[in-house]
Amino acid sequence: MQKTELFAIDLFAGVGGLMEGFKRAGINFIAHVEKDKYCCETIKTRLFYHFLKENNEEDLYYKYLYGEIGREEFLNIYPAEFQEIAEGVINTEINDQNLPAIIHTICERIKRKNLKNIDIVIGGPPCQAYSLVGRARDPYNMEKDPRNYLYRYYVSILEEFKPEVFVFENVPGILTAGKGKLFKDIQQYFKNAGYEIEYRILNSADFFVLQNRKRVILMGWKKGSGLRYPTFEKIDHNYKVKDLLSDLPPLKPGEGEDRKPLQYSGPPSDYLIKAGIRSYRDVVIHHKARNHRAMDREIYRIAIEYYRNGKKLRYTDLPEHLQTHRNKDSFLDRFKVVDWEAPFCHTVVAHISKDGHYYIHPDINQLRSITVREAARIQSFPDNYIFEGPRTQQFIQVGNAVPPLMAYCIAVEIRRMLE
Repeated sequence: MQKTELFAIDLFAGVGGLMEGFKRAGINFIAHVEKDKYCCETIKTRLFYHFLKENNEEDLYYKYLYGEIGREEFLNIYPAEFQEIAEGVINTEINDQNLPAIIHTICERIKRKNLKNIDIVIGGPPCQAYSLVGRARDPYNMEKDPRNYLYRYYVSILEEFKPEVFVFENVPGILTAGKGKLFKDIQQYFKNAGYEIEYRILNSADFFVLQNRKRVILMGWKKGSGLRYPTFEKIDHNYKVKDLLSDLPPLKPGEGEDRKPLQYSGPPSDYLIKAGIRSYRDVVIHHKARNHRAMDREIYRIAIEYYRNGKKLRYTDLPEHLQTHRNKDSFLDRFKVVDWEAPFCHTVVAHISKDGHYYIHPDINQLRSITVREAARIQSFPDNYIFEGPRTQQFIQVGNAVPPLMAYCIAVEIRRMLE
């Protein structure tokens, strides 16, 4: 039986973690709205990959992945089709000034495709203003941060296009921001727009992602539609983080490559195949280790030795000459080793773009922090996912993303609801 064709709008799209999961579930997109130019370039590349794959031209994508052709040549393989894709990636900030133009662009794309309606809206405003860490660092507890109110633009899009269902994603800290009042306001805005809503705190570790990453997933559906929040069954398994990372080539600090392909150091694990992270055609990209100061490597060695002995390093455990921070009362776990023997890694966040101290590779012979590719795998991105832009931006893209495997499970249930 042919599946129903469903169309979605992607707000605050980031690097496309939510999009990737929904695309895999067979959901089409009219538009993606994202202010970061590197994220937009990454989304365009990925959407072009899906176009080529759907048209049995995947070989052309792999030429770009392998470095056999440059980006300009790659994008000019099907110039008209790529132009259509690119026009749907709206690189602009969602604010009062830009909102009318965003709505106009989306309306024009809907008309061109002769669609009667939009089925789904997905996305989550930037989470820094809601995060507990962000609030701890801000003297006003983030209460004056204008990002607190980006949800109102999300609601404006709902009111304009009236989708059957929407998915609003954010960090658990949103529940307590503004002493809980903010989230109450958010819920009331959604209800006033004509939607019944429910939310859950979902953990990506329950969706076959080897990462402990909790997120608030709020869903809404038109009042009177008879829909309800899906029931998600936890996916049990016996895999460990080493099943995720052990086939990647070992690196010393400064070694590796960003876009020049590297070969795997071993065959894929069962997990990598079942999760769709590595296929027989893939190679290793974005696997270049940071350079580290001698002092940091000394700390990494101590942290790994603690890890090997079943202990967690606290900052105050370090020798005096290695304690350079004045703050010795909080954030004492600022150096953390990725646990290969655990069923999931601790949460990957965008701060990894500043330093890798919280994500130390457990191999004492490598003595480094993890690479973009290793972080992307922890997030469940496939190895053929290309992140455009410099390495710092790649880390930010990965750290802010929704794990595609988690997004796929959500998308499957959304499709089931609508069919």
